[in-house]
Amino acid sequence: MALRHKSAQKRHRQSLKRRMLNRSRKSTIKTFVKKAVEAAQQNVADAVAVQSKAESLIDKAAKGSTLHKNTAARKKSRLAKAINKLKAAAEQA
Repeated sequence: MALRHKSAQKRHRQSLKRRMLNRSRKSTIKTFVKKAVEAAQQNVADAVAVQSKAESLIDKAAKGSTLHKNTAARKKSRLAKAINKLKAAAEQA
């Protein structure tokens, strides 16, 4: 795409910056969700803190335009569900 206008060039630069920032935030969220699930599997004492951090990152991403609010709610719900399932299995054993 030939970006001939100054305003189009600027918008393109801005979109590239936003894309990289959004990708970074999403990657961080995925990492912390994995850490939270792993901590729950291993019955680590600070599993609740890791889960809280993951949920906080999800909320911050939804507050901006990185994640849609329903997507954020779904991710938080699935995280809580997975961790609760692991806790229940640990209590049964």
